[in-house]
Order: sequence, then structure tokens, then C-alpha cells
Amino acid sequence: MNQLKFSEDFLNRIICGDAVEIMKQMPDGSVDLVITSPPYNLKNSTGNGMKDGRGGKWANAALQNGYTHHDDCMPHDKYVKWQKECLTQMMRLIPDTGAIFYNHKRRVQNGLLQDRQDIVDEFPVRQIIIWKRKGGLNFNAGYFLPTYEVIYLIAKPKFKLAPKANALGDVWEFTQEMNNKHPAAFPVKLIDRIVSSTNAKIILDPFMGSGTTAISAINFDRNYIGIEISPEYCKMAETRIKRHMPQGRLLEI
Repeated sequence: MNQLKFSEDFLNRIICGDAVEIMKQMPDGSVDLVITSPPYNLKNSTGNGMKDGRGGKWANAALQNGYTHHDDCMPHDKYVKWQKECLTQMMRLIPDTGAIFYNHKRRVQNGLLQDRQDIVDEFPVRQIIIWKRKGGLNFNAGYFLPTYEVIYLIAKPKFKLAPKANALGDVWEFTQEMNNKHPAAFPVKLIDRIVSSTNAKIILDPFMGSGTTAISAINFDRNYIGIEISPEYCKMAETRIKRHMPQGRLLEI
């Protein structure tokens, strides 16, 4: 894309392309809120059988087949550098009243804790939110069932929650999304919690996947911008959004 016009080419659209490169084409301070969950680099993990093809507990899971157009198996230092580049662009795109809700998963790798501090340490993390996933299966007798992920609230100085949202706790329990062809989809209710807790008018998800952040934005009459590298997921998101959008309704700034 060349000479992109922000309102026409970004607003309430899914842009198919590289997250960093697309974000670089967006103006400073042009979105109020970022909600996203990047690929977790799972196939570079030693503990789940995905890296060497054994499958393990993932043998029948969509994640075993991986994401389209992303192998999710970077050397760890390269992965950290990439995620820092992504967060740097996200920070540039939000104003002083903006924030990023960055969902990631902690894991132990070769006996060392990857708590993602090496990714977020240069950014103003204000709070850690625990997303407790209901249920799940565990085929490894050496581990308790993993049931949580982390959402890092990375906030600019003037960011505030919507009225009464500060009464919510910092542990959120929502069931994983099960009826979705995307291998790692957000549950809509989780994103609804975030969107409804802010006054954001324009919400960006640079790893849009199957379009859940857009669905939630529509639920609360907000505008969305989605970026997704996979043409398959872009099509999936556009189909979901079209089905979800009330007939004749248009979102405007």
C-alpha cells in the first residue's frame, strides 16, 4: 500500500499485511486503545511436544498445525526483538490517554521462567491482569493443569478506565473460545470486558486473527482497525464481522 489515507484505508477495516510495516504507515496518536495477543512462539517451546513433531497434548489441536503465514518458531532473541518492535509502534500510535492490553503466556523453558519481562521491560506496565481459563485438559502427569494467561496493561500517563470499571478485580475468568477455526482465538466476552472498561473510540488489533476484537468493538459502538498477515484469517475475520454487523449500521468517528 502506498499513500494510505487513514480514515479511508484503515478505519473499520482488516488490513492484510505485516503488523510492524502496516503500523508504520499510521499517524502518531491515531488510535485510542490497542488490544492484542501475538503468536506465542509456541513451536520453539521444549515442553509441549510441538517443536519436534511428537504432538503430545497438542496432537489433535489446531495449534499443532500452526498459524498460516507464520511458523511460530523463531529463535527466542529474534522473537523478543520482533515483539519489542511491535510494542514500540503500538506506543507511538496511542495518545497520552491511551493504553495497550497485551495478552501473553508465561512458560518455563529449559528450567528458566519466561515471564515476558524481556519483552515488556522497556514499556510502562501499569498492571497485570490474570485471565483464568475455565476447564481444559492435561495429559502430562508431571504438571498441574495450566489454566491462566497474562494481560499486561501498558498505559500512557493520562489513561483512565471508564466510570466504575475500577471496581472490577484483576483476575478474570472466561472460557476459552472453542467454536472457532483460528488456533488461538480470543473469547468475545474477554474482549468485551476490556472494551467496555474504556472510553476508547478507535481500537487497534495488529494481530487480528479471526476478528474478535472487531466484533467486540462493534458490540459497543466503537471503531476498529485490524491488521493480520494471513489472507485466510483476514477472510475469516471479514466474514465474521459481516455476519455480526447489524444491517444498515455504519460506525463513524
